[in-house]
Amino acid sequence: MALISLSRRLRRTPFSDGVEAAGVKGYTVYNRMLLPTVFRSIEEDYRHLKEAVQVWDVACERQIEIRGPDATRLVQMLTPRDLRAMLPGQCYYVPIVDETGGMLNDPVAVKLAEDRWWISIADSDLLFWVKGLAYGFRLDVLIQEPDVSPLAVQGPLAEDLVAAVFGDAVRNVRFFRFGLFAFRGRQLVVARSGYSKQGGFEIYVEGSDIGMSLWHALMEAGRSMDVYAGCPNLIERIEGGLLSYGNDMTDENTPHECGLGRFCNTQTAIGCVGRDALLRVAREGPVRQIRAIEIYGDRVPGCDRLWPVMAGDTQVGHVSSAAWSPDFETNVAIGMVRMTHWDEGTDVDVITPDGVRAACVRDMFWA
Repeated sequence: MALISLSRRLRRTPFSDGVEAAGVKGYTVYNRMLLPTVFRSIEEDYRHLKEAVQVWDVACERQIEIRGPDATRLVQMLTPRDLRAMLPGQCYYVPIVDETGGMLNDPVAVKLAEDRWWISIADSDLLFWVKGLAYGFRLDVLIQEPDVSPLAVQGPLAEDLVAAVFGDAVRNVRFFRFGLFAFRGRQLVVARSGYSKQGGFEIYVEGSDIGMSLWHALMEAGRSMDVYAGCPNLIERIEGGLLSYGNDMTDENTPHECGLGRFCNTQTAIGCVGRDALLRVAREGPVRQIRAIEIYGDRVPGCDRLWPVMAGDTQVGHVSSAAWSPDFETNVAIGMVRMTHWDEGTDVDVITPDGVRAACVRDMFWA
């Protein structure tokens, strides 16, 4: 297997020393940064995530800071989700679209103040799109990538661990809300959110110089909780239907095709640049959509390319993510399926690198 040559273009994170000391075994590249993918094994990491607590280096979730009098106007231009009722202290999951309604990203928007936002992005060059809109519409904003690196704490014991470091007041933070909590003389944004279904928090570490101090503090406080370094887990995210931008959806898909229509208030999200295109999509409905797919038989190999979903000799979709689930004792998958075959219980075939597999479309994900 070929190796990736490291350089300054592939950025380390404030937590890389801790990740390496914890025995990371694999990385992927995400926003030109290192993102761990496995520590012990994918299945061991999966089991531990569901039973204990993990600390994740997700500094690759870079922030786009939008600050200034027109900040809220600009953020609304990015998304078909109506942000008028959003208050400082809240986090919203926001599909971001271009002028055609195509997905550009699916970040979390963090509203720090009426005139200051962080957009916590998935893997893409969204910064350039945001700057282009600001310049083209001559908006009064400052846009930058700040020195802010998220560190996630995920798992059933996540609340206990975060409370051990930041105090019991953190237990009062509600889902998709955040508070400011002190660490080493700084006020850090701590949000109840994260890229797993196990519950947890994301700590927005403002200032790379305290990254390892926080890492060590969490590891020390979590000794009795069996804390371990971890990372987003492929099996767990597929079970929960957590989509990966660039993997399960691209700019060729609309939010409605991605099953994200509930996050679109297209009628009232005045100012969204893709609003007119999405109004047509909402009226006509999608012709394909994300679905859970169960693939029968032995465990499937890694899905590093799209696998065709077939009905006889006709391709009716594709699988974009797949893995063997130890808890459900089957192969779980995420796929895009045409409306003719997306109903619950529809039998299809999936062409995998190991050959053709019988499969079935599911209406809901597993967890």
